Amino acid sequence: MSTILEGVEDRPFIPTEYVVGLARTPWERAGYHALRREVFCTEQHVFAENDRDAIDEVAIPIIAACCIAGMPDRILGAVRIHEAEPGIWRGSRLAVHADHRKLGRIGAELIRMAVSTAHGFGATQFLAQVQEQNVLFFRRLHWKSLGTITLHGLPHHDMQADLERYPAHGQDQTWLLRPQPRNRQVA
Repeated sequence: MSTILEGVEDRPFIPTEYVVGLARTPWERAGYHALRREVFCTEQHVFAENDRDAIDEVAIPIIAACCIAGMPDRILGAVRIHEAEPGIWRGSRLAVHADHRKLGRIGAELIRMAVSTAHGFGATQFLAQVQEQNVLFFRRLHWKSLGTITLHGLPHHDMQADLERYPAHGQDQTWLLRPQPRNRQVA
């Protein structure tokens, strides 16, 4: 009997539903900051103890949360957007919990929500500074590189979203995701 359950405790819980939207409640904002700290401080060591900066004072936080029994339960994705100059918006601090990165859609949906929300606020240009290892992912999502830079000692690309691929929507928009398992073909 124990062989049937062997290794089960080591597998992360993978929910069947996620919601993506603006972080509005105190618990959503707390989870948003905790996830950023976990990814950028503990996991990647980009920052020592905290990744917060002056942009957080004006940024709009966007989160992805897993759902249990149809209710958001835990923050597992985060990104922030802000208007850097009139019409020019930026996204930054994109983070997805390590246990949920292989699902693929969470990061893409956070990006889509970020750009579409900024577009709804009147963005004429949307930019981000993207870590080198994520450039191909962003290119697949209709972004182009404007050049390379070094931030926090790491190679990044200045990148720009193709706004025509991201329809504008209002800030009240919330998306429900139901990731489908990938079926692998066996030869």
